[in-house]
Amino acid sequence: MVARCERTGELGVCVSTAVPAVGSIVPHAELDVAAIATQATSNVVYGVKGLQLIKLGLSPTSALDALLREDEKREVRQVIMIDKDGRTAAFTGREAVEWSGHLTGRNYATAGNMLVGPQVIEAMAKAFQSTEAPLEERLMVALEAGQKAGGDKRGRVSAVLLVMKRLEDDSPRPWIDLRVDEHLDPVAELRRIYEVFKARYLSAKKV
Repeated sequence: MVARCERTGELGVCVSTAVPAVGSIVPHAELDVAAIATQATSNVVYGVKGLQLIKLGLSPTSALDALLREDEKREVRQVIMIDKDGRTAAFTGREAVEWSGHLTGRNYATAGNMLVGPQVIEAMAKAFQSTEAPLEERLMVALEAGQKAGGDKRGRVSAVLLVMKRLEDDSPRPWIDLRVDEHLDPVAELRRIYEVFKARYLSAKKV
């Protein structure tokens, strides 16, 4: 899932999959620009160049269309984008492994491939929409809902939570960049790490 906080403008990505180290490939985000997830047969160009194109003024739809036109292997890709204004774009190639598909809504886009079924992204969308909380919590709840609905039909290995917000030092580094690179239950482990992070950095600063 890629998402935006309408109140703060924060942007974020959450992902879980059955291969190691998903956080090094799928999520891409830049504050005041966009959040992008490139998956199925991932191509990081969609994240890196997608952010560049949106930063130049293209809408997510125009940026994604431009990248797809340049990619001869686009039918094995899956890409979702959301920009700083909440505009979304999504693509699921015809050769992405079933079950595959995507959903977009107000301030989010969610997608998956190799899933047990559409109920996974439907559960994620419902959880995100029904949760009143900071963006990082809404993304974490959505990821947990997707896992509870069955998740990746191959199993569980890695997960990531990435959130960009304006920091006091105005640096471009992520506000939250938590990763589980290899674990028997990565979403549950990500929740554990996230709770440790909250206790140390969020509760103390009351943000």
